[in-house]
Amino acid sequence: MASDMNDYFNKKKNEANRGGGFQPPKPPKIDFNMNGQKAGLFWLIGGIIMLLVLAKPFVIITEGERGILSTNGKYEERALLPGLHFLIPFIQKVYLVDTKVRIINYTDITDRTSSAGDGIVLKPAITVLDKRGLPVSIDMTVQYRLNAQVAAQTISNWGFSWEDKIIDPVARDITRNVIGQYEAESLPIMRNAIAQKIEAGIRSTVEGQKNAPAELESIQLREIVLPQKVKDQIERVQVAKQEVERAQQDVERAKQEAFKKETEAQGIANAVTIEAKARAQANHLIAQSLTPALLKLEQIQVQGKFNEALKENKDAKIFLTPGGSTPNIWLDTKTNDSQKVSSSQK
Repeated sequence: MASDMNDYFNKKKNEANRGGGFQPPKPPKIDFNMNGQKAGLFWLIGGIIMLLVLAKPFVIITEGERGILSTNGKYEERALLPGLHFLIPFIQKVYLVDTKVRIINYTDITDRTSSAGDGIVLKPAITVLDKRGLPVSIDMTVQYRLNAQVAAQTISNWGFSWEDKIIDPVARDITRNVIGQYEAESLPIMRNAIAQKIEAGIRSTVEGQKNAPAELESIQLREIVLPQKVKDQIERVQVAKQEVERAQQDVERAKQEAFKKETEAQGIANAVTIEAKARAQANHLIAQSLTPALLKLEQIQVQGKFNEALKENKDAKIFLTPGGSTPNIWLDTKTNDSQKVSSSQK
């Protein structure tokens, strides 16, 4: 079997040698025997290309950045805008600066790094003293950006660490001055007013710098960390206030109950008074309506009824009250029963 395979491959090899099989193309021949002029030109072009690659005589500036052009170590007054810019190799150089919003977080954390992300810097919390000298820790966030219009001048005057020379010291100094005006116990109560004072002070100081190198976006007072003994004292005061408020609520509730009962009693008394006045008024009106003529008419009517009664019982006796006023009483002598015929009091 092995001999058959060898015969097969030998046959194919012989056919290829006779030109009957596929032959791979031969590589082109390059003549390196150039004369001196051609070789020099070749090496010159290659050197220029290599020089351009290494020197990179252009720069691309993206949005949110500005380019500070330096010519022989001297900064140009105007920053380069986003786009493609060509340079003179070895003579000019461009430094990119960030003009996007940047953030400094002043916070008291155990694991602190120099940077927490793109454009976010973590710094220690601001430690200040209150009006009585008690230490207070302030957590705060400052959002700002480099003024793109004067970016070149800012870098020329302050250097590339400009924010450590402008934003950070101003924020700490203003915060210390504001907190120093208050006692620690009043800081949580005056939080909004303190935040406004800190923001106004930092903003006026930073934006008041020559050429306004930075633009402040916002300043946020996140937390005021008080000493433990001050926290305990505030907690005791809060508990005492809650007890006082609870007692005041009980007193107010008792007052309301007493007022309710007094109102109900007063209402009953008023109702009785009103009823008595109404009866008196009615009696007064009735008394005014009883004229002598009306009384005489009433007497005549009653007497007429007695006269009718005498027709039925002629032995009855009639007693008239003095003055002829009613009531009139008559007695039936036959039965000796006393009957009240009419009683009308006028």
